[in-house]
This record gives sequence, C-alpha cells and structure tokens, in this order.
Amino acid sequence: MPQANRVDAVRNRDLLLAVAKKAVTENGTDTSLREIARRAGVGIGTLYRHFPTREALLEALLESNFATLHARAERLLTSADPGEAFLMWLREMSAGAAAYQGLPQSIRDALADDESRLHTSCAEMKASGGLLLERAQKDGSVRSDMSLGEVIDLALGLAWASEKASEASDLAARLLSTAPYGRAERGR
Repeated sequence: MPQANRVDAVRNRDLLLAVAKKAVTENGTDTSLREIARRAGVGIGTLYRHFPTREALLEALLESNFATLHARAERLLTSADPGEAFLMWLREMSAGAAAYQGLPQSIRDALADDESRLHTSCAEMKASGGLLLERAQKDGSVRSDMSLGEVIDLALGLAWASEKASEASDLAARLLSTAPYGRAERGR
C-alpha cells in the first residue's frame, strides 16, 4: 500500500505541474491555486502538500528553465564568438522570462530576496550569464561599462515588453537585434 501512495503522489505532483504550467501561461503567475487544484481534479490540500506556497510552485515550474539557461551558458562559454554567445544567452533568458505572465517581476523579486525559494536558481542563472558578459566584454564585443545588473534588467525589460505586446511574440529578439552589440559595433 505505501508504494501505491507514492505512485499516486508522484502522479498528482506531475499532474499539478502540467496544469499549473498551462494555467500560469494563460493567466500569469498570480493564477489562483484553487483553480489549479480544481483543473487538476485534486483537492487544495493535495496541492499544498506538494507546493506549500505559490513560490514553491513557481520554483518547480521554473527549475528546469533556469537549469537549461545555466547549462546553455556553460556550453556558450566555449563559443568562438563571445559577443554572439552572450547575445544568444540574453535572447534565451529574455524569452524564458516572457514564458509566463508576471514572471519578469517574479524573477526580479527573487533576485532581490536572499530568502526567496527562487533566489538560488535565479542567482545561478545570473552568475552563468555574468561569465558570458565578462567574456564578451574582454573580447570587445559588448560595452565594458555595462554591469550584470543592467543586463538582467534589459532581459527582464524585454520579457516584460514581449508580455505586453499585442502582436509578435518575437519582440525581444527583434529589439535585441537593434542593440549596439556585436560585429557591427566593433568597427565604430
């Protein structure tokens, strides 16, 4: 019987995450937890057993996104073009932050709050981006006076703009393509 309970618990957790991903994509990070539990066909107590807070649920949803960005940055550190590697990471970070309504603010809040459950995963993602920024600055393909905080603000701002845009979802990528980075700027 205990094994069946564990199987049910895993199934419920996976179901809650799938439903939460869809609900948060549709309605943002402030989606009602009761609504998520209802859609998943479980009681609110089941949701709270797996995710005691909204932040815990968001952390579970974002954990794989941040891990992917961190791993991507590690791979990009070996790129022959540090400027393009940095821009690629910045585009992906911005697109990831735009995945859920309200996520840019949640990331900003988590980075500012050392006690936040999201802080560690956000900080790891930020640190990996910092290594790419330093490399691109040493190469001369990114301005040397830009701080990592400004870069994160830029990515979150682009994500926020994409979230608010009524048209194309590639707004962040299009805006980044006009930024003064990369080969075209080196000759100036």
